[in-house]
Amino acid sequence: MTVKYPNGKTFETKKPIGTQADKKIVSAKLHKSAANRGMGLEYDLNLSNEYYLEKNLCLVTKRPTPINIVKVDYTKGARITNAYFEKQSTTDYNGVYKGRYLDFEAKSTRSKTSFPLANISEHQIKHLSKVIKHGGIAFFIIEFALLNNDTYLLDASYIIDFINKEKRKSIPYEDVKKYGHQIKRGYNPRLDYLQVVQEVYFK
Repeated sequence: MTVKYPNGKTFETKKPIGTQADKKIVSAKLHKSAANRGMGLEYDLNLSNEYYLEKNLCLVTKRPTPINIVKVDYTKGARITNAYFEKQSTTDYNGVYKGRYLDFEAKSTRSKTSFPLANISEHQIKHLSKVIKHGGIAFFIIEFALLNNDTYLLDASYIIDFINKEKRKSIPYEDVKKYGHQIKRGYNPRLDYLQVVQEVYFK
């Protein structure tokens, strides 16, 4: 294809613009971009928590992943040269809202039909069970990354009962929709899960 510029010069493209090959490349890039959106769940939650804190609505923070330091180089100001991440012992987030303790885990799945229970560790179930026992609010935030980032708050009790009673290794998407509560996405907050917490636990 020949492109003419205002100065009279012409430029020959190596291949026609808008060919089927170009469309496939664009489609693949868009698909990859959509698939990677699931990785932004934690980012969206962190921004939402910052917004809540600024508005003095609640105090929720992300637990840092424990790091086991193996070697430190003190010749350059105590620089860590060898370390590894320890296994998370509890959940992703905890905090306080209207005098109630909140504790929850955030999970993103690429499955379009169900939420795999393999995403949940046994120690997380034990931890959330203790939170419930002591009167705290415990739940999961589940994102279906390939379904337009459809995101739900699902009470931890439901998942705990499902694991104890069902033989399935995943919770069907339709069940998450039925028993969970959809979280609205917006600009600020990015993921307004606190509105759902208010509706579900503070009726």
